[in-house]
Amino acid sequence: MSSGTSPIVRSDLAAGARAWPFEEARKLMARVEKRRAAGENVVEIVFETGYGPSGLPHIGTFGEVARTTWVRHAFNAMSDIKTRLIAISDDMDGLRKVPDNLPNQAMLEANLGKPLTSIPDPFGTHDSYGHNMNARLRAFLDTFEFEYEFRSATDMYKSGAYDRALLNVLSRYEEVMKVMLPTLGEERQQTYSPFLPVSPRSGKVLLAKVVSYDTNKGTITYIEEDGSEETVPVTGGHCKLQWKPDFGMRWAALGIDYEMYGKDHLPSQPLYDEICRIAGGRPPEHLVYELFLDENGQKISKSKGNGLTIDEWLRYAPRESLALYMFQKPRVAKRLYFDVIPKAVDDYIDLLEAYHSNEMSEAQRLESPIWHIHNGNPPVERYPVSFALLLTLVTASNAHNHEVLWGFIRAYAPHASPEANPGLAKLADFAIRYFEDFVKPAKRYRAATDVERAAMEELATRFEALGDERDPKTVQDVVYEIGKAYKFDPLRAWFAALYEVLFGQSAGPRFGSFAALYGCRETAALIRRALAGELVKAA
Repeated sequence: MSSGTSPIVRSDLAAGARAWPFEEARKLMARVEKRRAAGENVVEIVFETGYGPSGLPHIGTFGEVARTTWVRHAFNAMSDIKTRLIAISDDMDGLRKVPDNLPNQAMLEANLGKPLTSIPDPFGTHDSYGHNMNARLRAFLDTFEFEYEFRSATDMYKSGAYDRALLNVLSRYEEVMKVMLPTLGEERQQTYSPFLPVSPRSGKVLLAKVVSYDTNKGTITYIEEDGSEETVPVTGGHCKLQWKPDFGMRWAALGIDYEMYGKDHLPSQPLYDEICRIAGGRPPEHLVYELFLDENGQKISKSKGNGLTIDEWLRYAPRESLALYMFQKPRVAKRLYFDVIPKAVDDYIDLLEAYHSNEMSEAQRLESPIWHIHNGNPPVERYPVSFALLLTLVTASNAHNHEVLWGFIRAYAPHASPEANPGLAKLADFAIRYFEDFVKPAKRYRAATDVERAAMEELATRFEALGDERDPKTVQDVVYEIGKAYKFDPLRAWFAALYEVLFGQSAGPRFGSFAALYGCRETAALIRRALAGELVKAA
């Protein structure tokens, strides 16, 4: 195709899709056209994600790679241009603070200031601290089958991959200082340099004052820790850049076209872009996403280890639910803690069901998160039972194993089985774990009031009369009828009473759906046990 004039869209449906990855992909399409108009032969688009391996990888790191992958996938649906994703680890950074959640604290304290790849591994399993963290990063990225190229900043600096960009920065040293100095306090301005020498004496990455630089020789001269002067090349891994100049230099050196980052980077974005230009590159397209918060509303931190880890989420829910949580509203801050898991699972189930419905058009499917998180090829499995229902079923049945739960599931959905519904089989196990660890400890049963007791006694009688009824609407209609007859106002107070008396919690799934799954006779028996005081006594 000719540059700058012909559309490079492969799919008309993708071209008009409004889901946020397509919005981002269109920014890249416009970038391609600008590059072509400038006479460039655009053969590939390079995406990048960065990881600071000073602490254990957390879900925020996964989210950045996942979201970038979805933008890449959307772009691939619109263009035949080759794409790559580089996942780079800033493992040449000096360790400035010892994370609270790591072993061998004294050893790490003794190595403060050294590059992460020069510090012994506190776990004793890898060549260095940095190598261990990099292995953890790659392991969980591989678990989710991301397609990426891993890069170590240490290797990039030492191999010479950054040398040209570093020399460009050195040759325009004063321009870089004009960009950076206004962002610093007066005291920091006196000693600031974009280059951080790696001391040949101590091995530390030094925040040292640079007294001179030589663009012909490609060196800087700085003040060592003992006050003496030392001269080192800026290339070959003898120096690294401060993190803000490093951002822009890296974009220039690798030809990055797209990188997203958290809102905490937003004030520095103009600096990154300008350094990229100084280093000889074109700033990439950006998406700034909101940060994840822990249960107390605090920003998730690698050094604190607050919030969820990948392994913790995957202990209680399938990976698709985590992917969906990352996909939804990337520009909105969200809590990332255990209590968000059940809704994320059921949101996924609902969206998957809608995706496969006959009512959804192909254009609408491109808007669905399901299309994006499954790379355009979602599974066809259905879930006859929600995660919320499974959790309530575990509560009511006191089920502690897979087989007991499946007895109820088969009675409700005779064609379901672990073999035919492997996703549901995993969900049953997740429900048992989540119930034992989070639901059960928080339960607070109470006795029914007089009015509640009378209403529940009638409900039990009506349920016994329903016998083997499995239609959720029929059962729910009976529950509504009794709630209205006993003048619960608002009606939700009736359902709250059922859940507080029968399950020790203030809310749950539709009660009729639960009773249809558990069985009307079994639910009636549960009500009578609660009214007899057995549940309060057992709790």
